[in-house]
Amino acid sequence: MDLEESVGNQNDIALRLTQHVIATTAGKTSNLVFSPALINVILSFIAARSPGATADQIVSLLRASSTDELNAVSSGIVTTVLADSTAIGGPTILAANGFWIEKSLFVKPSFKDLLLNSYKAAFNEVDFLTKVLSLFDPDKPNSLADEVTKEVNSWVEEQTNGLITNLLPPNSASDQTDHIFANALFFNGKWFKPFDPSLTKDSDFNLLDGTKVRVPFMTCNSFGFHLDVFEGFKVLDLGYRGPRLVDCRIFSMQIYLPDEKDGFHAMLERLASTRGFFKDNKVLTSHRAGIKELKIPRFKFAFDFEASEALKAFGLEVPSSKIFHKSCIEVDEVGSKAAAAAALRGAGGCGFRVLKKYDFVADHPFLFLIKEHRSGLVLFLGQVMDPSMH
Repeated sequence: MDLEESVGNQNDIALRLTQHVIATTAGKTSNLVFSPALINVILSFIAARSPGATADQIVSLLRASSTDELNAVSSGIVTTVLADSTAIGGPTILAANGFWIEKSLFVKPSFKDLLLNSYKAAFNEVDFLTKVLSLFDPDKPNSLADEVTKEVNSWVEEQTNGLITNLLPPNSASDQTDHIFANALFFNGKWFKPFDPSLTKDSDFNLLDGTKVRVPFMTCNSFGFHLDVFEGFKVLDLGYRGPRLVDCRIFSMQIYLPDEKDGFHAMLERLASTRGFFKDNKVLTSHRAGIKELKIPRFKFAFDFEASEALKAFGLEVPSSKIFHKSCIEVDEVGSKAAAAAALRGAGGCGFRVLKKYDFVADHPFLFLIKEHRSGLVLFLGQVMDPSMH
């Protein structure tokens, strides 16, 4: 299995899923962020535990050859791509999977081995069935499933350094629930070239409805930043610190800015319909350029949605199951901090050339992602419609 190729194939669903998240939420005018990496691991787990038509559908959706490939990719993501690099000067990364199953159920040794070895999941046998009397209303006994929900939420909060709380809403588990699979991701990276806070100044950000808001914009000398110019949009690459000679992983945030102030949705449609774009940007014609003026808004927000609803647009329905997803992100002069959690409840050349220079002023809605370049893994993907909204 080629991890880079497999991850590249899985990435094709990311932008299409973004479109459906926008369509099924208030995403047309609101900020959003989610983790394609976590969603794909959840889907891979569903395929592993649901052989047959559902597994075949997920294998096809993620453009894999088999469930074995999906399991291997999930293992590579958790153990290699998302390994913490704090000790060697890179981003702080925490990635974890957890599994909670009704203790009265028999678990095949092979399935338990898969969870422990491929998914590196914490394995927990719990009680979803037992009823207990409520101290507040003795006539309404509660299931211990409520306690399992609290346990899962506490686990998620711990894995994300407190950024993601209450992933599972109240009453999301019951005595009909037999298992919960959850995963969590925390990322804290410092810019390779930080912005000077003294240069941050308020300026106008243009919303899609034609109005404007005043928000803080970061700026700095643009030398050292990568800018690729495509027809109709530009892509800025902001690298994170990391000992690249020691650790071959390279993390960066990419900002996709349409040329037109109202061009966001047209750009997203084009990207989503271009197969393999995240895997190889060369599928669309572009050229490397220099930067004249560089301005990026600070932003901080959270977003949650029911991923299982968005996935129905792909014809994927898993009976008696729901996928809950929460994410948050903060971008400032020092770097960016992001976290996400999801839970399944289920029943070039060597020469030099003079570059033409362009302004990169992100004063209207844009797409962003946090990516590891060697594997191509997209950790977070989102849109900024209004950086004044928290």
